[in-house]
Amino acid sequence: MTTHAIALEVGTTAEPRTFGPLTRQMFVRYSGASGDLNPMHYDDTMATAAGFPSVFSQGMHQGALLATFATDWLGAANLRRFGIRFREQVWPGDTLTCTGTVVSSTPTGSGRLVTVDLVCARQTGGTALAGSADFLLDEGYNSPVTHT
Repeated sequence: MTTHAIALEVGTTAEPRTFGPLTRQMFVRYSGASGDLNPMHYDDTMATAAGFPSVFSQGMHQGALLATFATDWLGAANLRRFGIRFREQVWPGDTLTCTGTVVSSTPTGSGRLVTVDLVCARQTGGTALAGSADFLLDEGYNSPVTHT
């Protein structure tokens, strides 16, 4: 990936990243990896009996995808805070697009504290997750996936 010498100013956005289409197999794998063995995520009979149209993804699965997007953008070692809010369920076949925007950039004694708003949107336009994160960056940091 190309490195761009672009300052992370307020309004700077990361190149969007798409995940999916998501599959039931991914939900099952995430269940095993996370220990979230709620059958609503892998058993259609139980999910439909509970009133859902089918199984659905774990909210933390989308959270993990959004965290991957954010740390690929600004570096896992630089992450200081990460928070998310669940908004919509994610179903088999959904494609998710993660985006991020710098909302503040403040010099500190040890670098620059950059706060970003993050969104994980479904192909319908609905928001599956919204969140924000703080990154402490060296003053000379240049993100490899940034647009202005």
